[in-house]
Amino acid sequence: MPRVAVLGATGYTALELIKILLRHPEAEIVALTSRQEGQPPVAMVHPSLNGRLDLRLEDLAPAEVAARAQCVFSCLPHGASASVIPALLAGGCRVIDFSADYRLNSAEVYAQWYGQKHPDAERLGKVVYGLPELFREQIPPSSLVANPGCYPTSAILALAPFLKAGVIDPQTIIVDSKSGVSGAGRTPKLTTHYPECNESISVYNVGRHRHTPEIEQILTTVGGRTVEVIFTPHLTPMDRGILTTTYSQPVAELSEERAMQILRDFYADEPFVRVVDHLPGTKDSMNSNFCDVTARIVRGRLLTISCLDNLIKGASGAAVQNFNLMYGFDETLALL
Repeated sequence: MPRVAVLGATGYTALELIKILLRHPEAEIVALTSRQEGQPPVAMVHPSLNGRLDLRLEDLAPAEVAARAQCVFSCLPHGASASVIPALLAGGCRVIDFSADYRLNSAEVYAQWYGQKHPDAERLGKVVYGLPELFREQIPPSSLVANPGCYPTSAILALAPFLKAGVIDPQTIIVDSKSGVSGAGRTPKLTTHYPECNESISVYNVGRHRHTPEIEQILTTVGGRTVEVIFTPHLTPMDRGILTTTYSQPVAELSEERAMQILRDFYADEPFVRVVDHLPGTKDSMNSNFCDVTARIVRGRLLTISCLDNLIKGASGAAVQNFNLMYGFDETLALL
């Protein structure tokens, strides 16, 4: 049974991860890290874990983590994650990284979008992108897996089948996403303060959201042609969930029936992608590792609608999917 550690265990994705790991029959949580003073019990930070996990939050060096754990889930922010991962790998750990630090292939693109020099640039382009639906075969032997972003997962899963089939123009794609407030993290901010975000939908980071190059890079890899997207995210007054609508131009006549068949064929054997005939809503996939997706043809354009839980399929559930593949367990273990 792999011994696992969670770095940066105070956030929302870490809490969801811990909940999943507690019901995982093949994982033992041995360390939780945080820079909080006093080594508080994890239940003091996450009261829902009271009586379920008797561990304290510790400020551990990478060598101390490696001495206890075989697999590390890093829920640290970008920059901080890549600063400790090389030492964890050198200590013999396998790592699943929740940050964006290893998702992009280019240090220059990373610096452009994240505003800092990459701490481990030599490793970029050599790390598997942990979206099993697209890169399953590359995950099991990997010592480091880059867990996908929440918005990118919703857009990539919806668009990949059509780009792979070559039926849409890769240069004129629009991605419009709405996310619950938990997607902004647990650290208090003015925009996520209750009176500011309740009863209001707002757009943010127009044309400069950091998930844009991630979406473009992965879809370019899948489709074999350079992809450009206009990605616009919105903050929605709900706790969790993402609804993404994409708009693209077919390169030839495309019927709605064929579009739906492309989705069904592509995801026929996937346990966590549900191709649905109805228009999905965020409540359908809430608290689950499912992504629901459908397609429509409107005035000659292809629309896809996808929904997922940003904390599970968009983060912690995907990480456990990767963990299961890395250690040879059933991919759905603890996720259904």
